[in-house]
Amino acid sequence: MPKDRQLQRTVMAELGWDPSITASRLGVEADDGVVTLTGKVESYAQKHAAELATRRVKGVLAIAQKIEVEIPFQRKRGDREIAAAILERLAWDVSIPEDAIAVTVEKGWVTLNGEVDRYYQRMAAEQDVRPLHGVTGLSNMISIKPHLDTAAIENDIALALQRSWVPDPDAIQVTAVDGRVRLTGNVHSWHARQVAAETAWGARGTVDVENLLAVL
Repeated sequence: MPKDRQLQRTVMAELGWDPSITASRLGVEADDGVVTLTGKVESYAQKHAAELATRRVKGVLAIAQKIEVEIPFQRKRGDREIAAAILERLAWDVSIPEDAIAVTVEKGWVTLNGEVDRYYQRMAAEQDVRPLHGVTGLSNMISIKPHLDTAAIENDIALALQRSWVPDPDAIQVTAVDGRVRLTGNVHSWHARQVAAETAWGARGTVDVENLLAVL
């Protein structure tokens, strides 16, 4: 279909535009707004960057991530080395509470466990890990501590959406029970869907976000 071919070309152009991505080793397929990424990269950071670049493209409704991380021999690290590097990086990050996060590494795949106060701390830990040599994948299992006062979450998120770049924030419905937030309604891009979710995570007391927003 011409529309799919155009979306494929646009995604490839965006991948080529990003200097952190070696686009020549990647493949892109598009089918009714669903983009499949294939190929090989030399780091997990590049794989993540490719997904972010694809999300920025208008018309992308969903992504099937099939990129493989193939680390060059000179950049490979043992699991023990990777774990030690992660612990040191986390210890230097002032946004992360001391000794709050446990690290497991298996064949380069990192799993983070623990509990923090806010979502930004959870994401800070992930950002610390992503660019390290030897990392082939990441599972972020860090949870958010529940807060007793969660009554104002719905209103706080609704006001934050009004301040955000999300077009037509009134089309998004927010419900929250015990810190668990659900977003429903429609948005016009994958990027707007992600911004809405990040906005919901920003509310104090949010422990989980179920993003059911449809991209039209």
